[in-house]
Amino acid sequence: MGRAINQHPGAAGKVLLGALPFLLLIAVYLMASDARLTANPADKLLPSLESFGAAIDRLAFQPDPRRGTYLLWADTAASLLRLGIALAIATATGLLAGIAIGLLPMVRAAFAPLVAALSMVPPLAVLPVLFIVFGLGEVAKVTLIVVGIAPFMVRCMAMAVTGLPREQLIKAQTLGATTWQIVTRVVLPQTLPRLVSALRLSLGPAWLFLISSEAIAATEGLGYRIFLVRRYLAMDVILPYVLWITLLAFLLDYLLQRMAQRAFAWSPEGQEP
Repeated sequence: MGRAINQHPGAAGKVLLGALPFLLLIAVYLMASDARLTANPADKLLPSLESFGAAIDRLAFQPDPRRGTYLLWADTAASLLRLGIALAIATATGLLAGIAIGLLPMVRAAFAPLVAALSMVPPLAVLPVLFIVFGLGEVAKVTLIVVGIAPFMVRCMAMAVTGLPREQLIKAQTLGATTWQIVTRVVLPQTLPRLVSALRLSLGPAWLFLISSEAIAATEGLGYRIFLVRRYLAMDVILPYVLWITLLAFLLDYLLQRMAQRAFAWSPEGQEP
């Protein structure tokens, strides 16, 4: 018998093995839901599939009587807009500040301790401060996400730059390259794959900060809807929203992975299966 470390599933095996845990979870939920509803038909903790279907139809395919909008899609658009703006700002900050700190000794000496300190501050602890300073509008929500993930991305990019072989920088300078040419021709091509990896790793915390800010102060958004209906124990709405958020996060991660595979096939980040 071969060693387990050398046994690899085929294409069909990967699909089956990947789907098996989800099928088991669904089966466990269905059995638990059936048991609770049999004992108490009015139970709200584990709704039936019919309840999920009715809630999804009401939220996604029927206009809200008060607003005239389709709540699921309106909430999704609001949340994705906030998330997209925050991720763009954090990514740009991580790229520019990370390269500057990693490449320029004077900048590293001045700002590396500050970035390290900021990365240790719990973002949710400063949420009240953000609401006081920026109000309850969109700026505070976007800022929370940026504050939550930008320091990590800056440190990740700085470490990627400082990890480059010193010989490459010395040879580039020997050939007469300016600092800008070193950045564009030596540093950027080798660190951009790391930026995509840092962005993928930041998606989970970014969603956490988004949902937290929407739960406290918002009039629409996925987090707002979840915390709005919790007072009614509306699990038939909460669980589909949680699954929808999970699916959106998975799709964003998948798109970033595919982009890395196409753009950086030569790097370890681009070779991830």
